[in-house]
Amino acid sequence: MYALSYTTEVNPPGVLPVLTREQVWRGLEMKAENALPFVKGMTKCEVIERSGNQILRDVIFAGSEHRERITLHAPVQVFFERVGETGVIENIISDSERGLLLTFMFALGFPGTEPGSAAERDKGESMKHAYIGAVGATLDRVRQMVKDGEI
Repeated sequence: MYALSYTTEVNPPGVLPVLTREQVWRGLEMKAENALPFVKGMTKCEVIERSGNQILRDVIFAGSEHRERITLHAPVQVFFERVGETGVIENIISDSERGLLLTFMFALGFPGTEPGSAAERDKGESMKHAYIGAVGATLDRVRQMVKDGEI
């Protein structure tokens, strides 16, 4: 399983508008329901079922189809679990001495690669920039939605 964690400041100096925890949380909720406006390389995001704080959806990302069960732990964590395969993703909002932080953690297996192999590591490394870019892209999209009055 390939694992990566990346944290960024939600409100770095000079970036406007300044986002609140509530705005970031709302953006993460919206992303859980429809990730297409947030995730470059995703071509399908279809909600299959909603129940309480859980969403079941089918996605196609970078050409691979996955079913994900998402659990929303408001207003802190969105937890994604790949159904029928190995993998979890977490989006976490936290407080720090630098203000709000957004952390994405990915721990994923790749179909057709041996767990723990060099091929799995190479596949993960080849997608590393996309995973890291997803954090900034999510905040950029939330910021734009705030500017547009959607959040």
